[in-house]
Amino acid sequence: MRPLQTADLARIVEIENLAYSFPWKLSLFKDCLRVGYTAEVLVLKKQIMAYGFMSIAADEAQILNLCVHPKWQGCGYGRQMLEHLLDIANLKGVQSVFLEVRASNQAAIHLYDKIGFKQIGIRRAYYRNGDHEREDALVLAMNMISENNYK
Repeated sequence: MRPLQTADLARIVEIENLAYSFPWKLSLFKDCLRVGYTAEVLVLKKQIMAYGFMSIAADEAQILNLCVHPKWQGCGYGRQMLEHLLDIANLKGVQSVFLEVRASNQAAIHLYDKIGFKQIGIRRAYYRNGDHEREDALVLAMNMISENNYK
């Protein structure tokens, strides 16, 4: 694990485009770096396997994007990245962590549940899902204190 660097952005955008039908644009990644959000990459043999972006304000954090290269999904890299982001949040005194996930993303929902996230809401028709379709987002949260640092 290491902090994401500007030189990583081209590869991050490439992975994002492979992983999602409606990917983040380069400008959004740049904005996250510009405002100082936490941005981390998991590198194995000089290859980026996963990345994560998280904002922290006061005692709350929001995981904005967590992605594993499609070729390497199911290998535990998503969990490693999530735990790494939570470790950073814990070191910064974060008490609550929030995220949104597509209702159809059962693999991610299962991971978040295993780590200790609980559903606290639904954002109806939040994500684009085709030309005229929309998909709900599940809003999840984890109380870092009550989860005994989630581990």
